[in-house]
Amino acid sequence: MGELAKEPLLTKRYYENCPGCKVERLREKHHGIPYKSLLTIWIVVLSSALPISSLFPFLYFMIKDFHIAKREEDIGFYAGFVGSSYMLGRAVTSLFWGVFADRYGRKPVIIIGTIIVVIFNTMFGLSVNFWMAISTRFLLGSLNGVFGPIKAYACEICPEEHQALGLSTIATAWGIGLIIGPAVGGFLAQPADKYPNIFPKESLFGRFPYFLPCLCMSAFALVVAVGSFWLPETLHNHEEAKSIEEKPSLEALETGVTPAPSKSLIRNWPLMSSIIVYCIFSLHDMAYTEIFSLWAVSPRKLGGLSYTTDRVGSVLSVTGAGMLIFQLFIYPHINKLFGPVLLSRICGILSIPLLQSYPYIALLSGVTLTLVINFASIAKNALSITIVTGLFVMQNRAVVSMLIADPFEFKLRKILSLYDSLTVSGLNNHEQDQDQRGTANGIAMTLMSFFKAIGPVTGGALLSWAEKRQDATFLPGSAMVFFLLNIVEVVGIVFTFKPLLVERSS
Repeated sequence: MGELAKEPLLTKRYYENCPGCKVERLREKHHGIPYKSLLTIWIVVLSSALPISSLFPFLYFMIKDFHIAKREEDIGFYAGFVGSSYMLGRAVTSLFWGVFADRYGRKPVIIIGTIIVVIFNTMFGLSVNFWMAISTRFLLGSLNGVFGPIKAYACEICPEEHQALGLSTIATAWGIGLIIGPAVGGFLAQPADKYPNIFPKESLFGRFPYFLPCLCMSAFALVVAVGSFWLPETLHNHEEAKSIEEKPSLEALETGVTPAPSKSLIRNWPLMSSIIVYCIFSLHDMAYTEIFSLWAVSPRKLGGLSYTTDRVGSVLSVTGAGMLIFQLFIYPHINKLFGPVLLSRICGILSIPLLQSYPYIALLSGVTLTLVINFASIAKNALSITIVTGLFVMQNRAVVSMLIADPFEFKLRKILSLYDSLTVSGLNNHEQDQDQRGTANGIAMTLMSFFKAIGPVTGGALLSWAEKRQDATFLPGSAMVFFLLNIVEVVGIVFTFKPLLVERSS
């Protein structure tokens, strides 16, 4: 230990014109929970997450108004393409935005992304035909690269002991956005029909019945975009240090100045296997989200609920409140009891009979239907979010294991642990150098977005096909589409077993 003391391991060096070093100094002075930074991250993620699924409650009626579907049963087919265009765009450019963030900074990506929401989400609300709707959603997804770099930003803006809290803030904002977005879309779509005293038929909102929810979300994103100009940049910029510093130092770990030896992400099977399983469940969840909204507004003769957009919004609002309670008060206890892998399997198995009961729920009416569909929606989304959270835990464990597996890293961790300067959450974010974090997140986002893009288009096409077979002998109507959803769920469950999924102990 005496020899180690002679090494410049704990030497910290700050660079005068480096924005990342300025953030480091602030982190040194303030060790408490960074409430301001967490709130900023939460608002940025929320502004970009709101438009993702906000269209699903009114998408059926939008496609119907475009008059592109020759039959009512074909509406779901065309709706699937609009629903998947956002994720397809994100899959195409996620890696680019990750590299861009590593080279030019996280702040420019955040500013550009929120401005893109303002422009193209507004244009989507003003869509007058099918192809305009697809193109604006595709551009919204491809030009908004916030979701990958914001994870790196959260790790860099928060003190190491609170980095896990920063990442959970992103997950919470994302989840709330995916619930509030459809609720807003359901309540505010077609305002001239619902609120004729406020929005006359001759007004702008009468001519464009789906513009109001998009406008509200774009206005919120505009406020966030303006506020983003005052965000601090966290990317370090001192290239000269990389060529002259050879010994690993504490600064190298904290700022990413000197690349530490690390294993390839592709060769880390525990990490990649958990990402693959997550992609399968993501495909299922996005297909379910599309199918549920289209099924709920479909007429009774096609096996739907004949709901209006505001009734769908009410169901999703109740679901959001239920999920929040579940995440805060129930999930932590059952996760400790079963563990993430076993809990994911249990939730996947429970989802199967629940999903297959949906066609029978459509036979109910009145208060009974309202109570049952709200309970089913809460239960299904709670099961889904439990699976996703468990897979996130596994990914973090795999990242930590990859870091500790390297002998040099393991020794360095032991040294640093004497000074209590690293926590498990801190280790999670040192598996890649700072100039690779955005790229690594971009690779993961590309894979996940690709599977999420498949979900809506296949879900819409399957629902359209299923509604045409009302007189079939085997699983008529919507029963078939929920059966096919369950097949994807079964595939996901199978992939949670060895050797397809490899779990590393924490």
